[in-house]
Amino acid sequence: MTDKHVALPNPDPRPDGELEELERIWATPKGFRLPTAVNNTVIGTLYIGAAFLFFVMAGILALLMRTQLAVGDNNFLSQDLYNQIFTTHGTTMMFLFAVPAVEALGVLLLPQMLAARDLPFPRLSAFAIWAYIIGGLVFFSTVFYDMAPKGGWFMYPPLTLTEYQPGNNADFWLLGIGFIEISAIAGAIEIIVGVLRTRPPGMTLAKMPIFAWAMLIFAAMIVFAFPAVILATMLLEIERAFGWPFFTAALGGDALLWQHLFWFFGHPEVYIIFLPAAGLVSMMIPTMAQTPLVGYRLIVVALIATGFFSFGLWVHHMFTTGIPGLSLAFFSAASMAVAIPSGIQVFSWIATMAAGRKRFRITVPSLFILGFLFIFVLGGLTGVMVAVVPFDFQAHDSYFIVAHFHYVLVGGMVFPLFATFYYWAPLVSCRMLSERLGKWAFWLMFIGFNTAFFPMHITGLSGMPRRVWTYPSNLGWDVLNSISTAGAFIMAAGVGVFIIDLIRNFRFGEGGPENPWGAGTLEFLPNGVYSTRSIPHVTSLEPLWDQPGLAREVDAGHHYLPNAPTHRRETLVTSAVQAKPQYVLQMPGPSWTHLVAAAGTAGFFLLLTVKQVPLALASGIVAIAACLFWTWELDRPSQGDVEVAKGLRLPTYVTGPLSHSWWAMVVLMLVGASLYVSYFFSYLYLWTVSPDVWAGAPAPPSPIYPVLSAAMLAVGAGCMMWCGRILPESERRHWGGMGLLVLATALMAGAVVLEIWGHWQTGLRPTDSSYGAMVYMASVLEGQIAFAVIIMCLFAVARLSTKQITGQRRVTFDNAALLYYYAVGQGLFGLLLIHGFPRQLG
Repeated sequence: MTDKHVALPNPDPRPDGELEELERIWATPKGFRLPTAVNNTVIGTLYIGAAFLFFVMAGILALLMRTQLAVGDNNFLSQDLYNQIFTTHGTTMMFLFAVPAVEALGVLLLPQMLAARDLPFPRLSAFAIWAYIIGGLVFFSTVFYDMAPKGGWFMYPPLTLTEYQPGNNADFWLLGIGFIEISAIAGAIEIIVGVLRTRPPGMTLAKMPIFAWAMLIFAAMIVFAFPAVILATMLLEIERAFGWPFFTAALGGDALLWQHLFWFFGHPEVYIIFLPAAGLVSMMIPTMAQTPLVGYRLIVVALIATGFFSFGLWVHHMFTTGIPGLSLAFFSAASMAVAIPSGIQVFSWIATMAAGRKRFRITVPSLFILGFLFIFVLGGLTGVMVAVVPFDFQAHDSYFIVAHFHYVLVGGMVFPLFATFYYWAPLVSCRMLSERLGKWAFWLMFIGFNTAFFPMHITGLSGMPRRVWTYPSNLGWDVLNSISTAGAFIMAAGVGVFIIDLIRNFRFGEGGPENPWGAGTLEFLPNGVYSTRSIPHVTSLEPLWDQPGLAREVDAGHHYLPNAPTHRRETLVTSAVQAKPQYVLQMPGPSWTHLVAAAGTAGFFLLLTVKQVPLALASGIVAIAACLFWTWELDRPSQGDVEVAKGLRLPTYVTGPLSHSWWAMVVLMLVGASLYVSYFFSYLYLWTVSPDVWAGAPAPPSPIYPVLSAAMLAVGAGCMMWCGRILPESERRHWGGMGLLVLATALMAGAVVLEIWGHWQTGLRPTDSSYGAMVYMASVLEGQIAFAVIIMCLFAVARLSTKQITGQRRVTFDNAALLYYYAVGQGLFGLLLIHGFPRQLG
């Protein structure tokens, strides 16, 4: 069947009952079962609502801080409480609002923009969201009972080490935020696979909506950036709990290692937040101007370039730490260069508005977009200023920096987010939000924001340092701070008007106006609980503009997958580049398992924080059991080939690189590799700053230990390969395969234990020095990946024992094998690093 043929609608009338069956299969659970829902519209709306709740709560904390700073010598807040509020505000805004909010928009909007029934791993999305909500609420609540962290949202050592911050306050940040980052990575895996593999037929990469491009790059940046902060939190928590000296200078550690790891995540995070917002703006402006986006390909290149450049900017935050001048020059240049792709996007938006100026409509989304352009450009200009090293030396750690990053973050993310609320509300609400109240909200927020933060530039240049809880009244800062405080309350009033608008007009459900803005993209196709009635064949960037009658054809079921051929939830999987139909993905429905797993995961990390180890382990076991229970039913048997369009039949089960789960495992391995690369950097960094400490460490163990460990890993990999070749052709219990899997798990565990024992025999202890800590940390990282591998291999043994793995139905085994091979590669590299590096020095 040719592409030209499949692009034509199916003129045959659809059989009676198809629509009713879709509605039954995709129905949202009611009543007490609502938390079991996995529909992207339900959990996406919940996700956005939770993120907005954290935004409001963090905003209230900001008002408390501004009240304290309104005049000098104020005692409205104590110093200790101010530090807790300051830390909780920044942490909530960055970790619990900004990244989750844009990820939530991806969960909600991407299936609609791609005309998919849902993202490919709906329970993974639901798990990530519930884990984020539970963990985030517990973390935020610590401010009410004097348990909140108080080391700043950046948590710099040595001030956050046990000597200076005893108790559990800092641990709530380290463990709580660390596991929320893991939740973000789960969402990123979902988004990458969803964008690449669930696009509608014909939607090649060159025809993807800009927001899909932005979310793809956003998720890729999470994969490579977030592992650095996860490692940093692991190192600091291990030092606080067990005394391994990663950051203690007296034992060869270095506090600057934290800054390198944290800002390798922290500066890309600014663009992780900005890129999806920019993608949303690139979707809304063409609709408001009723003209195609000017420079689509240039914007795609700019998005990719921004993502690439952002990883070269982390020292931008460390200009005053005493790093070499050559490094200062390089990172200063990179900090300026990143303005170029951002400028390309701004000029493209202006050109699009100019091209459609006669049709451009001033609506609430338009106002928020115009406000975004004004504020973000100002923030970008001050960003170029602080990229100049001599100026940064003067402005660093002053209120000028506070003003700069609020202009970038609020202008670059919050204003586009509010535009998004008004623009896309009809997708999930049966009533549109009010234009009148929306305009009040915009002007109050716009005026309030600039009144609050523009004076801070002057305050900072006048010498006011950031991160202070009070200041003397005789320094001339009172008037400017009073103006800033008044502006903050005006902005809060604007947010309050928006909340009133939500209460009055937002009603979750179907029946809202279809395509009220006259958009050209697929999310405004007629939608039901099952998303689109059928999945269209796409031929352009603006299908609703360029394919007259497409909405009617889709709603009549004349395109792909108009029914439920397997009588379960399904969506269409297409090739990654050309979007050619490949197979029908059988998807899971509502379940309690993801909620139990999320609660168990949150309980594990949070109970560890308060040192309730037995309860934490019990919660961890519950979480693992729930995950295994939900994955047991995912590898469903093939239903054979089914008809998805007239004359086109597709399989319902595939393995290997065609499988969406194979792609997810590859992304997961990239996460693991990013984590290990961060460790590799940390190992070499500490060696460079404390070579005398490392030289005084005990000699490495006998070569027999690493050789045996490497041999065990290699033999284990061979067992996995052999097992993959002898899987049974029919459904039967295969004792040979089970035996090989059990042997492979034993060899993996043995290799890790042998490596630890070899170092222990030499007398080296992880508390002795930074060298000992780093040596044992390699085994910790290998041990955690080995633990996951062992669970997956034993899970595959259970599937084999129940005759649910064959040579054709083998996705469960393939996933375990992929992760096993990665663990072997990481383990061999670690052995070479730990045992080969010191010997070469000798």
